[in-house]
Amino acid sequence: MTDGADMESDLRQRVREAHRAREPLRIAGGASKDFYGRAVEGAPLDISAHRGVLRYDPAELVLSARAGTRIDEIETLLGEHRQMLGFEPPRFSGGATIGGALSAGLAGPRRPYAGAVRDFVLGVKILSGKGEVMRFGGEVIKNVAGFDLARLMTGALGTLGVLLEVSLRVIPRPQAERTLLLEQPNAAEAVACFNRLAARPLPLSAAAWHDGAARIRLSASEAGVAHAAAAIGGETDNSAGENFWRQLRDHELPFFTERRKLWRLALPPAAELPACAARAPQWIDWGGAQRWLAGDLDRDALCAAAAERGGHVTCFRHFDPRGEVFQPLAPAARALHLRLKRAFDPAGILNPGRLYAGV
Repeated sequence: MTDGADMESDLRQRVREAHRAREPLRIAGGASKDFYGRAVEGAPLDISAHRGVLRYDPAELVLSARAGTRIDEIETLLGEHRQMLGFEPPRFSGGATIGGALSAGLAGPRRPYAGAVRDFVLGVKILSGKGEVMRFGGEVIKNVAGFDLARLMTGALGTLGVLLEVSLRVIPRPQAERTLLLEQPNAAEAVACFNRLAARPLPLSAAAWHDGAARIRLSASEAGVAHAAAAIGGETDNSAGENFWRQLRDHELPFFTERRKLWRLALPPAAELPACAARAPQWIDWGGAQRWLAGDLDRDALCAAAAERGGHVTCFRHFDPRGEVFQPLAPAARALHLRLKRAFDPAGILNPGRLYAGV
């Protein structure tokens, strides 16, 4: 449907050769998320030329594309039919690809109200670590039964397979959106406010807080947005329209651009911030479920506190890429992770160590 190229045969041959030689491969696409995860030592496997939208049915809300297709290209196509990617994937740069978005599993401000990346994945086509072409799922929204291997690829950072194609459910673009600004002097009160609003039948599509200011995005019909805005109160923030949420999504705001350690803390929305992080500068997103913390913190203490609250921690930016980046796995979870890795990539050549050392 769009200009592109089918590089499957070349990619398959390259992975087969690497498997036979036990040669590690570093999967590369748009390079927009190279900073994310641990460093990988290996020969580059560039999938950026394997691109193009293959199928798009606006009536069925389904799109399929090769993994190297740029997100902005997909969004432009969807925009022509007033549709969008519901998980609002972060770009971090103009070269971001749809394969990279699924591999990283990261979602933007709309995530708690529309769904996570995996909720929109209908099917994938991958190369295993042996160079085998494998398909999971399909292009039908009801095509989910048993163990959902298609969604398993979401967030795997290429350690289980090389994404070749993805099929996604898309959503209609809202008729109207409005951002409200509310004064909230501290983070705890802001999170409490977000939770109260989330319990009401309101068309929320984003909720964030920083430095005394809470912003809430409403997405619905013109009448629905106006009614919700009147019920919530506050002021319409004319300066914080779509551009603000894009800057938050892509970490272009000053809080994120300073060169200091940036931590991502995922918590249940009503959970209190751990005492070990109470003094850290923070930005709250996802109505309280995602907390961005800045500065030097005790990683072990933060990971332990997050686990106690049912959450997890990621060392997101400006950390030693040779160290551990993600929340330590419990023994049972690590054993399952190793079994999956061996099943899909028995020689351990695909992005080795990207998630955890020795995996």
